[in-house]
Amino acid sequence: MDILSKYENQITIFTDYLEEFPDTDELVWILGKQHLLKTEKSKLLSDISARLWFTYRRKFSPIGGTGPSSDAGWGCMLRCGQMMLAQALICRHLGRNWNWEKQKEQPKEYQRILQCFLDRKDCCYSIHQMAQMGVGEGKSIGEWFGPNTVAQVLKKLALFDEWNSLAVYVSMDNTVVIEDIKKMCCVLSLGTNTVAESAPDSLTASNQSKGTSAICPAWKPLLLIVPLRLGINQINPVYIDAFKECFKMPQSLGALGGKPNNAYYFIGFLGDELIFLDPHTTQTFVDTEENGTVDDQTFHCLQSPQRMNILNLDPSVALGFFCKEEKDFDNWCSLVQKEILKENLRMFELVQKHPSHWPPFVPPAKPEVTTTGAEFIDSTEQLEDFDLEEDFEILSV
Repeated sequence: MDILSKYENQITIFTDYLEEFPDTDELVWILGKQHLLKTEKSKLLSDISARLWFTYRRKFSPIGGTGPSSDAGWGCMLRCGQMMLAQALICRHLGRNWNWEKQKEQPKEYQRILQCFLDRKDCCYSIHQMAQMGVGEGKSIGEWFGPNTVAQVLKKLALFDEWNSLAVYVSMDNTVVIEDIKKMCCVLSLGTNTVAESAPDSLTASNQSKGTSAICPAWKPLLLIVPLRLGINQINPVYIDAFKECFKMPQSLGALGGKPNNAYYFIGFLGDELIFLDPHTTQTFVDTEENGTVDDQTFHCLQSPQRMNILNLDPSVALGFFCKEEKDFDNWCSLVQKEILKENLRMFELVQKHPSHWPPFVPPAKPEVTTTGAEFIDSTEQLEDFDLEEDFEILSV
């Protein structure tokens, strides 16, 4: 039976309509790295297949004990959120240039990252944890998530993840606030990851991109998610150049989006076509083996990646960026000022100070409970410890 299920896991449903990359002199951008298509095609395909690929699974333990044992048909945006977060963790522990090779022994950090996402309730970013945390965002288990909802869920789950110790910032109202991010990521070097009560005034000076690292004793690695609405029923072409520019940034984690009820993880572009990983393949649940490792063959997509014209993208998306160190964030701010804020109709805003009409910024903190995160969100009654945040996305039908 094991052999059969492994074989099933290799079968994918979209092999018939994959197109090879065209023979062109154009550059392809994948998560902040460029590849010349004509001469570096194998390097490009290797870079894409190295990304962790999460798809629908079946035959896992029922969510919440009595819920679904497969996420086929409803979990695609959760899987895309897992892929974006996994890319952040790869950058955090192994670096953007790390590459995966089939059946080659990988660093222990790689195995540990993979185990964060297995379909078990005791894994911090499992489908079980994400679906149950979604209850606090007004989503029933088995209901489809939009990009903003998955961002809010990841922000909350990260509070229980001490190994990766990420600061997750989800922008509000298309606005990224530098002061708030510095407050959240600058931690005191004494004690373990205690967030500073308030960032020093000099952190909020207008010349933010220079000389602040001396003031920030330690930087908590930042996962920055920017949910956006780039049009009403379809993407407004005015945003296309800025959207593509984000994939060129070295901090890029790509974008969550797709079409209504059909989510994809966008990792780059070629011309006006977006390149994406597709979670719409149902594979059998894979658990750790007796030696404690995970057979990772089904967690990497070995086919040519799929592409879609950028104008076919639903306007509700979420951009992701990872800033391991403060200098990475300062560099990201400079790139945004240069490439995104130059447009007449800006895709999003980057401001220095917390807007005065907003409620005060409070860095997210783990709720005061005596159980582990997994046990905590096993009981949906306790989700009221979290504030319910409005989900502003309007997904066209």
